[in-house]
Amino acid sequence: MKLLILALLAATPAFAQTAPKTGPITVAQDGTGTYRTVQEAVDAVPNQSQKPVTIRIKKGTYREKLVVPTLKTCIRLVGEDKASTILTFDDHTGDAGGHNTYSSHSVLVQGNDFSAENLTFENTAGYTAGQAVALHVEADRATFTNCRMVGNQDVLFLATDHTRQYFKNCYIEGTTDFIFGASTAVFDHCTVLSKKNSFITAASTPPQQTFGFVFLNCKLLADTARAKKVYLGRPWRPNARVVYINTEMGGHIAAPGWDNWKNPENEKTAYFAEYKSSGPGANPAGRVGWSYQMTAAEAKSYTLKAIFAAKEPWLPR
Repeated sequence: MKLLILALLAATPAFAQTAPKTGPITVAQDGTGTYRTVQEAVDAVPNQSQKPVTIRIKKGTYREKLVVPTLKTCIRLVGEDKASTILTFDDHTGDAGGHNTYSSHSVLVQGNDFSAENLTFENTAGYTAGQAVALHVEADRATFTNCRMVGNQDVLFLATDHTRQYFKNCYIEGTTDFIFGASTAVFDHCTVLSKKNSFITAASTPPQQTFGFVFLNCKLLADTARAKKVYLGRPWRPNARVVYINTEMGGHIAAPGWDNWKNPENEKTAYFAEYKSSGPGANPAGRVGWSYQMTAAEAKSYTLKAIFAAKEPWLPR
């Protein structure tokens, strides 16, 4: 019996290392946390959690191709500092690994009710690498607060129709079509920086979806050395929907504002609109004739409650 007890005690540490964590989870590269990688921490969260599970991430550059799978629900990633807590990778379209837009992500979020705070999502593939996604979101009810999404082409992929995401006080920078996809997404008091002459958004909103991308009280900036003629968006799919409300626009925004992606038929179906744009890039009279300047009553209807009412109601915290 004594030998059996000793054997069980000797086995306990190994079991503890592999058991799912129910208490606080911390990630630190120096070994002072529960895990050294973010992926290990995500994998340790029980499947289909109904309550938020917080993973705190200490400062560092975490070079890992992170996936939050569908079964890992209610995960909350909290960085120590958004500028120095970085989730990064460098896959891109046409690389040696055969990646494309859908697989080039540095971080892929599939589990619903995800949230992230104080983090940088980055793809370092480079200025000439082509499509290189930093953050790819397929989850519904995902929230990002005080985060940075940085890269070049196709930085932020909000991929799935009839899903909802909310970005609050975030910073997003890129080159071509760097906010794109089919979801309903709200950007609230966000800063968007263009790094070359190109297009900010490329929405692929499906025809049966009421809202696409909505920018509320945002600021559009530019790397003025390369970005002097930037369009607010172009339709990746014919029914693209993008709206800017009370947004400050730098002088880099082209007077026409919007582009039809070399297809005049898109002008009949896309809904591109503004309300009370300000700054040197605001030019209602110069916009293309098929875009819209909303009335006060129309703009007033763009509340979070209305935008996120599809499926079951959801109001992000």
